[in-house]
Amino acid sequence: MGKEERLTGRKPFTVVYSQGQTWTNRLLVLKVLPNGLENSRYGFAAGKRLGKAVTRNRIKRWLRESVRQSPAKSGWDLILVARNGTVTSDYHQVKAAVEDILTRASLFGKAK
Repeated sequence: MGKEERLTGRKPFTVVYSQGQTWTNRLLVLKVLPNGLENSRYGFAAGKRLGKAVTRNRIKRWLRESVRQSPAKSGWDLILVARNGTVTSDYHQVKAAVEDILTRASLFGKAK
């Protein structure tokens, strides 16, 4: 995932959290806000309640890889927040959850 596809810094995360729309499923929470750019930017969050750093980083790696293989439509800022169920899930369940939540948000499809 290139630098232009990352959502970094406190301010962009805060804007998406406060103004974006929300979709949830058993494993994830998706926050979405249009960004007016030609590409989508992604942020990933895994709180300390999920476990130690190794566990949180593994979950974020799974989310990044799932988004890389199943990109969203262009022009959006997306934040994927892991829920407690992701700790006991495997990669294939997480990927299916990402595809499900992007489909329900009408964002699943080829990036422009």
